[in-house]
Amino acid sequence: MSAPQALFASAASESEQFEQELQRLERRGDTDLARVDATVREVLAAVRSEGDAAVARFVERYERRKPDPLVTEDYGGEQALASLEPNLRTALETAARRIRQYHQRQAEELHGFEYTEGGVTLGSRVVPLRRVGVYAPGGKARYPSTVLMSAVIAQVAGVEEIVVACPDPCVEVRAACQLSGVQSLLNAGGAQAIAALAYGTESLPRVDKIVGPGNLYVAAAKRLVFGEVAIDSIAGPSEILVVADATAEPRVVAADLLSQAEHDEAAYALLVTSSPDLLAAIRVCLLEQLQSLPRREIAETSLREHGFAFVVDTHEQMASVANRLAVEHVAVHTADARRMADAIRRAGALFIGPQTPEAAGDYMAGPSHVLPTGGAARFSSPLGVYDFVSRGRTGGPGRRHHRAGSRGEPRGACPRRRDASPRVILSRRPTSGILA
Repeated sequence: MSAPQALFASAASESEQFEQELQRLERRGDTDLARVDATVREVLAAVRSEGDAAVARFVERYERRKPDPLVTEDYGGEQALASLEPNLRTALETAARRIRQYHQRQAEELHGFEYTEGGVTLGSRVVPLRRVGVYAPGGKARYPSTVLMSAVIAQVAGVEEIVVACPDPCVEVRAACQLSGVQSLLNAGGAQAIAALAYGTESLPRVDKIVGPGNLYVAAAKRLVFGEVAIDSIAGPSEILVVADATAEPRVVAADLLSQAEHDEAAYALLVTSSPDLLAAIRVCLLEQLQSLPRREIAETSLREHGFAFVVDTHEQMASVANRLAVEHVAVHTADARRMADAIRRAGALFIGPQTPEAAGDYMAGPSHVLPTGGAARFSSPLGVYDFVSRGRTGGPGRRHHRAGSRGEPRGACPRRRDASPRVILSRRPTSGILA
């Protein structure tokens, strides 16, 4: 196997390896949480019984620092925002504005309804959660974008109190908290942060729901505290699938693949194409672009260990592979990108056409970048306003002067197509920023 092929393996549809690899990748969500289970259970139990002291102890043990203070409402958000370099501040403020605009539109579809039939009034009401915890990772990189992409949405939903947990939060994270209406900051990461959010401590009331991505320990902790609190999902490594035919530009496809490969050595950069010649050109572009990539070693490991290309004969087969894999990010680079996007029913986020870079969705477009991973786009959705509310039923005697719904029509209902996995579709065409 040549160096480019070793970096980015592939299989053609007529080979046995094709179906074997497709089935293997369909099961990529089977994360090995069992190997950290004992450690995480120890942390959860200690924090539950000892509170702040246990959280601080585990921060010292695993993060090798002393959290001082552990929890604060005066986290210096205004000063952090004022200290930012002007271009960075503008970028964060623009992202926050766009995220808020998008989710305000989403919120318009979440109101309840009420109708009267046979002398009985029935309905559904939507109520914001009271307190939410947002986990913002802080290991290999810092993610003020995750704060914005989670906390701003909670604020739009009407959540009363938002707590962000982040290990040793940097100035950019504090500034993002200020822009998102965050009330308090927990200076901890890992399973100890999840435990503090879920169970509460002397200095931190417990939350109703925990959202946000994290490492294996965070994922295991979220799974174990589910039931004590709600969670958004158990997030796995970041992933992208590029769907490309012979019309695609190799260097642009390579850039999209690297946009996720550079996140983590465990990230999945995947390709399905109807053109063997395109695949060969993409491999060359990957090698060229890696030379100047700041996170080259991480991206190379990701491509070598988890990168894979499926070579098929038809556009229908490309769509079939995409639907089977149900990938977090799907970038469409085909002659009729809109038609291909319509055929892909299972994706966390769709990026339509070569002028819609995946990075735009991660940082600036508006829809949340907290997306289902590991094939979970088959049945779940991107983080949205609907994740920060509860829905309850109402019932009682018919309203005497009920003006709407007297014949059984819902009042205030907003009909909407409901796929198993609502898809965020991004495009620079006039129809940009739609939720389908």
